[in-house]
Amino acid sequence: MRVEDEIRGALRAAFRPERLEVINESALHRGHAGDDGSGESHFRVVLRAGVFARQSRVARHRAVHKALGPGIIGRIHALALDVSG
Repeated sequence: MRVEDEIRGALRAAFRPERLEVINESALHRGHAGDDGSGESHFRVVLRAGVFARQSRVARHRAVHKALGPGIIGRIHALALDVSG
């Protein structure tokens, strides 16, 4: 399974978002630090879910990292987050 699909599935299960975009930006970083050649090293996530409405930015980011877990986080180099309620 592609990392992009794993991210999408984990975030859907954890937050039941109103909006979820998982954008693979790995091609933009080809040849840069962290590019392992897999084409699955750099991602951007746009996530809108009611659960985040009263959380701080740090709490939102921590919740996303927890939902993804070390199995996903450990396989990517960069994760840009745009998370709100």
